[in-house]
Amino acid sequence: MVHALIFDMDGTMIDSMPSHKRSWAEFAQRQGLEVDISDVMRRTTGRTGIECMRILFGRPEMGEDEAMAHVHVKEAVYRELFSPIFAEVAGFKTFFDHAHARGLKLGVGTAGDRQNQAFAYQHLQMKVAPLTTVGGDEGLPGKPEPAIFLEAARRMGVEPERCIVFEDAPLGIEAARRAGMRAVGIASSHHPDELTGPHVLAVVPDYHALIASRFLETHHVVSS
Repeated sequence: MVHALIFDMDGTMIDSMPSHKRSWAEFAQRQGLEVDISDVMRRTTGRTGIECMRILFGRPEMGEDEAMAHVHVKEAVYRELFSPIFAEVAGFKTFFDHAHARGLKLGVGTAGDRQNQAFAYQHLQMKVAPLTTVGGDEGLPGKPEPAIFLEAARRMGVEPERCIVFEDAPLGIEAARRAGMRAVGIASSHHPDELTGPHVLAVVPDYHALIASRFLETHHVVSS
């Protein structure tokens, strides 16, 4: 039986990855950095802000204070870009509400910081709040390490093997595997072939596909 669902945020709950990509390009330009933004996205999606800045600048020794100062600038650009075009990944809130109605515990495990979490929740206007949100500014290593997902499960009081992770990025799919959790790939920002694995139950374009396939019923999740 499945007792809990854990959702990544960017690209999984909200359709934010194009705006993140644009904000990385603008931030790099401001810093005078010549980088391949597609490569930056591939290497950083799922990692914490501090990890991302160390990768972007090629300085693994960059101190946390310096890195966080850069993070705040970059994420402010992202929120400015995404706010006027904010959108959920299609069907997310409906699927989330269906899962809640079935008695599932629902959590979020994201590399996003508190400011980006607050921004997302303010715009989403969800009927029911997640039981817990574990973020990338809490001192845990980012994905593909499993720590963020494991902490979400711990806070909800659910064993990892009874959790399903919803992820849009390969590093997140790998983090779920390392956590001993099954996963669903949301192909909003990556090709479906990049989101596969023996622990992956489905790869879909959005949540409408999961609703249409009766995913919650098919996988025998606990029902209230």
